[in-house]
Amino acid sequence: MIRPQEIGYSDELLADGSVHRRYEDGREEWRHRERSHHHLVRWHDNRNASGTDELLGDRIIKRTLADGTVTYARDIGYGRTLWGRGETVMVNRTSFGGRTGAMLAGLGVAGLAITAAQLPPLSMSPQEEEALRQQQAQSQSSAGDSGGGGGGDSGDGGSHDWDAGWSDDEVAWSDDDFG
Repeated sequence: MIRPQEIGYSDELLADGSVHRRYEDGREEWRHRERSHHHLVRWHDNRNASGTDELLGDRIIKRTLADGTVTYARDIGYGRTLWGRGETVMVNRTSFGGRTGAMLAGLGVAGLAITAAQLPPLSMSPQEEEALRQQQAQSQSSAGDSGGGGGGDSGDGGSHDWDAGWSDDEVAWSDDDFG
């Protein structure tokens, strides 16, 4: 079982539709969804870093920094996103799932333990990334066909209907956008 450093964050929706994210470690990010790419979020922070976060599929998030450095994360449910080799887990304190996860973890629920199977990949080939994008696109279309399409953090840990809370109809914000 892995014991990562936990860093909480909260999101504030701004008037222009972007989000101001505040991390408990003092970092702040300003995030906005790319209109032309449904699963891409552009961000910059108060430490002069910037980049994009892209939801690939299988709950994998690809973070590309402005200098081209790529890291991966995995949404592991209950408002938690595991980064790197498990050294950090970001916890969404804004979402219902994140608050529920924190409460359950406080009670010692073993189901919230982080296992090696939940670790994100260290690297991926362009072909592997594209396969996950295709999987995500299929998941989105089948969820829409079944009427399930909405997402957000259901807390069930499944990826079948998770779409980071973005609305297909507009540039909407969710309280759980690519942790």
